[in-house]
Amino acid sequence: MTAVVSPAYLPNIYYCSWIVAQKQLYFVRDTHFQKQTYRNRTEIYGANGKLKLTLPIVHNKSKSHQKEEEVQIADTTAWQKQHWKSICAAYRSSPYFEFYEADLIPFFKEEVTHLMQFNLDLLNKIMELIEFSMSYKVVEWNEHTHQRMDSLVNAKKSLEINFDPYRQVFEEKNGFIPNLSIIDLLFNLGPDTLSYLKKHTALIN
Repeated sequence: MTAVVSPAYLPNIYYCSWIVAQKQLYFVRDTHFQKQTYRNRTEIYGANGKLKLTLPIVHNKSKSHQKEEEVQIADTTAWQKQHWKSICAAYRSSPYFEFYEADLIPFFKEEVTHLMQFNLDLLNKIMELIEFSMSYKVVEWNEHTHQRMDSLVNAKKSLEINFDPYRQVFEEKNGFIPNLSIIDLLFNLGPDTLSYLKKHTALIN
């Protein structure tokens, strides 16, 4: 069986550790979009602890289920401005924020429409920044040959994985928080991000 996964928004360390362990990635385009998953939400380390950022999506009233590739991002709120403001407040004083800022800010300035493509473009950029060559294909779901890795985007499932602590901006106030968005690792560890992910691939099922 070939493992397939849904693109996630600024995915967590668990998700990214799984990615770097794959020789070939397969993102599925036509499975039904599920709410309350990491497809359109992420978690960063804010001044008061874990902070959730959620992408607003357009709910299609004519369809009970939308396919992944069909889901559009709603433009009813200034979510890009709000998310970037939260990211800046969380990581402005981190060691590597200024090093990567220019590469990421366009994703929060330029107009975006479809959630799946936005997630893929953003993930591709992050993998480029950590110098990991992400080889992937976008495929259609086949129940006979594909295994869905839904645990990677399940926002309700708590993971019992011992992630090695690393220096975080607000850890003196709130302690170490594991398995946050990949940008928490990127802004705090910089060039050592990929080696951290590779070290934890053995813990990922």
